[in-house]
Amino acid sequence: MDVAILYSGGKDSTFAIQQALQKGWNIKYLISVKPTRKDCFLFHYATVEQTKELANILGIPHFYLKCKVSDPVKEADIVKDIVENNQKKSRIDAVVLGGTGLQETQLRSIQNALMPLKIDAFAAHAGEDHDLVMGQMLKDGYEILITQIASDGLKDWLGKKITQENFSQLKRDSAKYGFHIGFEGGYADTLVLDCPIYPKRLVIEDMSVIYEDDYCGHVVINKYRIEDKIKQEARKQRKGLFAGFLR
Repeated sequence: MDVAILYSGGKDSTFAIQQALQKGWNIKYLISVKPTRKDCFLFHYATVEQTKELANILGIPHFYLKCKVSDPVKEADIVKDIVENNQKKSRIDAVVLGGTGLQETQLRSIQNALMPLKIDAFAAHAGEDHDLVMGQMLKDGYEILITQIASDGLKDWLGKKITQENFSQLKRDSAKYGFHIGFEGGYADTLVLDCPIYPKRLVIEDMSVIYEDDYCGHVVINKYRIEDKIKQEARKQRKGLFAGFLR
């Protein structure tokens, strides 16, 4: 199957790429949309600009566009226009979204926009338990940074990484405050800094954490570098040898 993937750089859209590769689907291109405002219905606001670098790391053709509107129909038309304009030279059968399908407004809007083109749109892990999906990401070595929040109980998580060690705490906070454990529905957004399908990883050197209020905030990446994983492993080995020498 020939597909395009709606790619924010976050955990779910990155995991959708991984699944597509595992299934042998032909990923024709990625579509990333960066809002110029924070009240968009369909697209992440924070750190979407990093998809340009990450798509280059992945080696997949990439469309990066801006969104200036706050209307689910008009936002979905941005995706439709990209697909329609590329159907002759880079034909696809479907647009794949990340997640388990609970982002109903996003999914329905894009499905409706693509219907006249006879192109399907679906969530990569539709119907699955997001608790288990995230657990698999962490088991696979995903390095997940929380880049935007819009919920009670998440203020202390903004700008932090989700790990196998703190995932149980995130689940407890999810139960306590009522946000979805996978953040579907707009509770939070993420950025994947490293994962199995990246030949290189994104390393953040300087980042600003900005709070709008007690419930909402986002991060801005001021400086980063791309690190080769071979060099990263060599550095770890050197640190291990040095630690052993000190003992």
